[in-house]
Formats: sequence, C-alpha cells, structure tokens
Amino acid sequence: MSPDILESRFDVYGCTLSVSSASQEALEGIRQDFAFFAANPSEVRLRVELFPHDPPSEGLPVTDATVYTPRNVVYRNGNHRYIDYHGRALGIQEERTGNFRLYSKDSSMLYEATYLYLLSQIGQFMDRRGMHRIHALGVVVNNRAVLVLLPMGGGKSTLGLHLLKHPEVKLLSDDSPFIDRKGRVFAYPLRLGLLPGSEDSVPERHRRVINRMEFGPKHLVNYTYFQERVCPSAEPGLLLIGARTLAPDCRIEEVGGLAGLRACVANCVVGVGLFQGLEFILRSSGWELAKQAGLGFSRLRNCRSLVRRSRVCRVHLGRDPERNASTLLDYARQL
Repeated sequence: MSPDILESRFDVYGCTLSVSSASQEALEGIRQDFAFFAANPSEVRLRVELFPHDPPSEGLPVTDATVYTPRNVVYRNGNHRYIDYHGRALGIQEERTGNFRLYSKDSSMLYEATYLYLLSQIGQFMDRRGMHRIHALGVVVNNRAVLVLLPMGGGKSTLGLHLLKHPEVKLLSDDSPFIDRKGRVFAYPLRLGLLPGSEDSVPERHRRVINRMEFGPKHLVNYTYFQERVCPSAEPGLLLIGARTLAPDCRIEEVGGLAGLRACVANCVVGVGLFQGLEFILRSSGWELAKQAGLGFSRLRNCRSLVRRSRVCRVHLGRDPERNASTLLDYARQL
C-alpha cells in the first residue's frame, strides 16, 4: 500500500474489513462511525477503497443497466457490478469477494455511499451467522435490554440522548442492534442523529454535519460522546412498541406477545426502516431471491425468542422528550 494511502480496519462480530483512501476527509467519518469496532485483524474479509477523483473513463462495460433506483443505476458485467450514482460517483464491486472501489470528487458522497455499502455488507454477513438487525433504539437498564420500536423519523435518537442523561442507562444502538437466536441483544453503536434545532444539546466537539444524497444536511453525534456508555450485549427485558402522540405525557401499557411479534416482523423480518437497498440491488438471480425465504425464517425465529423473553408494552410518547425518557426509565427499573 502506498505511504500516501490511509487505512482503517474494523472487526464487526467477525466481519473483518478495511477502508482505505488518500483522502483523510473521506475516511474520517467512517472511522468515527465504526470506532467501537476498531481493530487490527490479520485477515480482512472485505476491502473498500475510496478514490477522491473522477471515475475511470476507460474499461467500463458496454451493457444495459439491470436495476434503476432514485439513488443509483446498477450494471453487471462478468464478476463485477457497477453502481452509478447518477454521475456523482461510481462504485465497482467484485461480486465474488464483495470488495468495493468508489470514485468521486465529492468527499461527502464518498463518505455516505461507503457508509451505506458497509451497512449492507455487514448486515448480510451477520444474517448468514444468524444474527439479525432490528430497527429499534436499544438501551440497557438493570442489565436488561430495552428496545423501543419506532419508525424512521420517530425520534429514536432523541429519546436515546435524553435517556443517556441518566447515568444508569447504557447504549446498545440508536437504530439497529443485533439479536441472536436466544433473543440476546448485541451492540451496534455507530452514531446518533439530531433533530433540527437540537444541535446545542451536544458539545460541538462531539458532533458534525453531513450532506446526504437525498435528504439534505443532518447533524450527527459522534461515538466519542457516548463511548463510555456502550454495553456490548444484554439479555432481553423490555420490548416497547412506540407511537408518537400530541399528548403532554407519556403512557405505557402492557400488551400481548402477539402484538410484539407483529411489530418485530415489520422491524426485523421484513426490515422496514433498515437500510438494505444494496442487498437487493446486487442480487439478480431467481435462486438468490429464493434464498430470502430461509433468511425470513431465521429472522422470525430470533424475534420469537426476543418476544418470549421480554415484557411487551406499547409506549405513547408525548411532546416532552425529557418526560418521555423519565417515564420510560421508571418503568424499566421495575424489570
């Protein structure tokens, strides 16, 4: 590797990976997001290389696109897949290894496309191991996992930040912890998002702004802010099906396991809210798609274990985020 190339290595539950680039700016965001998994594995399963310049103009396949999305267009040629981000960037994936090369002069584009690609590849690796992401805020209270299922934009990160104001609360993930076959919950602490206008709730040294492809600027809380508060794993305890309301107070009511399982189907088995676009863009054969039935069964099995070992409730979040956090914490202390 050239001395001008910077490299970071990570180990995400056995998914060893390397991200390298000549651009410090392009690499720094990835370093911060995956800092919990920073490691120096001797063998690397997945290599991602970022090139801060225009894509190569020669050697590209003369072939029709296979997949079209609002974010990119995908082409396939032999062992390679070419992901064109509408002229702003070009990614080239080796189908056999998953190794990925990404070209763009836009450092924000390099960062976001790499982050999403890593989420997809890590998710697939963990799926094969029988550990699956669930779209939820995950914290730990009294050594038990508390999962709050809320849709995208429902306020998981905001609730998480208010819960972390209480020293007894530990973090698993603000968006997608992993659950195994026994229903145990494992940490996936990447970053926290901030709602517009709430930036000052976190010291400036612990936050940054990214420019996203489709949704504009977003304020993020870096791992350094909560690194001492991460719990690597926890046994299941409380599963909360969340809903936002205009009421001033927060209410929690116990519901049956069937309601919990239905919510888990949407948030884990089907994966609503989890980024997995590339998982399906990069699959094209009928056989590959047919294998998703087995994956769905594995996710459902893990969810059943989680629900069986948890108290399942519905939480109606009110307008006051601090009151939401204190009400939830008081309830969780009873576990």
